[in-house]
Amino acid sequence: MVRKKKKGNNFKLLTLFLFLGTCLGDYGIRVGIGDGGAWIGGGGKQQTNAAYSALQSWKTAITEDPSSVLKTWVGEDVCSYKGIFCSGSSVTAIDLNKANLKGNIVKDLSLLSDLTILHLNSNRFSGPIPDSFRALESLQELDLSNNRFSGSFPQATIYIPNLIYLDLRFNSFTGSVPENLFNKQLDAILLNNNQFTGEIPRNLGYSSASVINLANNKLSGEIPTSFGISGSRLKEVLLLNNQLTGCIPESVGMFSEIEVFDVSFNSLMGHVPDTISCLSEIEVLNFAHNKFSGDLPDLVCSLRNLINLTVAFNFFSGFSSECSRASAGFDFTGNCIPGVGYQRPRPDCSVIAGGALSCLRIPAQPLTCAAILGLKVTSSP
Repeated sequence: MVRKKKKGNNFKLLTLFLFLGTCLGDYGIRVGIGDGGAWIGGGGKQQTNAAYSALQSWKTAITEDPSSVLKTWVGEDVCSYKGIFCSGSSVTAIDLNKANLKGNIVKDLSLLSDLTILHLNSNRFSGPIPDSFRALESLQELDLSNNRFSGSFPQATIYIPNLIYLDLRFNSFTGSVPENLFNKQLDAILLNNNQFTGEIPRNLGYSSASVINLANNKLSGEIPTSFGISGSRLKEVLLLNNQLTGCIPESVGMFSEIEVFDVSFNSLMGHVPDTISCLSEIEVLNFAHNKFSGDLPDLVCSLRNLINLTVAFNFFSGFSSECSRASAGFDFTGNCIPGVGYQRPRPDCSVIAGGALSCLRIPAQPLTCAAILGLKVTSSP
């Protein structure tokens, strides 16, 4: 009688858990019964099934595959797919750089909860970036460069908690660059060669990034006065070929680690600040094709690591003996410097664009760098 009762109980339990399995199976929860009794647990294939679903959904949204990459995207073993990389059974990286794929990005990719790297450089993906991307909590590197993405700045990228590398270069994004982008702890912010408009956010100088590239957009207004205030670890700042006006902030001298600073092809005016002479690590300095005037500061040309200094096509009226001894890598053509060849015609120099513009001036070296270093210390948290 006891054995029959036990078998009856097991049968009832089995019926119950088969019912539960039917209800909960879609959520990856597995149920069973055995010699050890009944159990409920996570499915070993839960993550794999989610990845399979996400990648197959994406596959249907890709309309052209000239390199036949997607021919390998068959079956539930997603770790065998070309361009998909796994750790155990979890998809941790997607690298489809230069695959020449055409299509859209689907929201289902947010199911890849362990994805740390997504590289899609040099394809023909278009449309917006799904807002569901904010759910990619493990994502650290996002490279969407050299595609055909459009729409406003993809706000979802700002809410990816562990993202440290953002590359949106060479797309067709429009609208303004959001201020909270520069509050995010990123190592690189690459937004060049899009169609961003409006002013550069005022908190630009507070970014933690080592590289900021906003070149070849349609940004206007002045370079924010916060530029350099935080004494950040910026190595490269590229603002060339925009529509920027006004002065270069004196605070630029706080970028003690900067190696490349390029603001060429804008409409910047006034003098070049003396604090430029504090950029002891600078290697490339490009002010070409603006409306700068006055004398080029003496100490700029004596920066110890400077390899390339370009001030061509401005309205500079003079430079120091240190600059006159400069050789290869220094371009002064198209200015208003007496006695130097290849300068502007005199009529062009009679009325200097922006000559009446007043820029804040800090006393020249050696007081400048000492003052800046002191300000950096007092302004740090």
